[in-house]
Amino acid sequence: MIHTASLVHDDVIDDASSRRGKRTVNKIWGEKKAVLAGDLILSAASIALARIGNTTVISILTQVIEDLVRGEFLQLGSKENENERFAHYLEKTFKKTASLIANSCKAVSVLGCPDPVVHEIAYQYGKNVGIAFQLIDDVLDFTSCSQQMGKPTSADLKLGLATGPVLFACQQFPEMNAMIMRRFSLPGDVDRARQYVLQSDGVQQTTYLAQRYCHEAIREISKLRPSPERDALIQLSEIVLTRDK
Repeated sequence: MIHTASLVHDDVIDDASSRRGKRTVNKIWGEKKAVLAGDLILSAASIALARIGNTTVISILTQVIEDLVRGEFLQLGSKENENERFAHYLEKTFKKTASLIANSCKAVSVLGCPDPVVHEIAYQYGKNVGIAFQLIDDVLDFTSCSQQMGKPTSADLKLGLATGPVLFACQQFPEMNAMIMRRFSLPGDVDRARQYVLQSDGVQQTTYLAQRYCHEAIREISKLRPSPERDALIQLSEIVLTRDK
């Protein structure tokens, strides 16, 4: 529910018209009702969370909500320095996507096991899978068609966002720097940036980075004793890399 609420609000901020092939809440009922709907879902999640009655779990999952908001603020800003820019992108990716998965995994481990070592393994597994998931999402924005994705492709460029493939492409085509700083706002910027990305190895580099995060997730979860559940989590991290929508 926390995730769903964040998507409803995201679609308002981005003025998105479709998600997973369906019209967004804001396009059907308008922005005001969409904001209130997101708030309502979040309040329902908070009630469900309180019913668990575990203060540690409540604390862990309220951190997700804070990270989601902080991640949205990070997305609104950009860095001039190239090295800072990539760190900024990865921090935003953690807060907007990976924190939810990392802290959800940790919360479940807290409920199921008293060992802090296991809690940390669960957190690190979720964090690495979460970052890999978003990196692949950013790749699919360039390589997948709109029908597969259920939303318009090059959506991030149109929103003025420089994701992994763009930042890697910028290393080969420094002329992209100016476009990144003006958030692809001039006519033709989006198409030119897309062409630069496709001519570069930005997509391959981002995919390789996602693979590294998935390997780290598998390394973490492999510290647990063998079980069908552990194997399923390893398989899940592999699916993250091979999805096409």
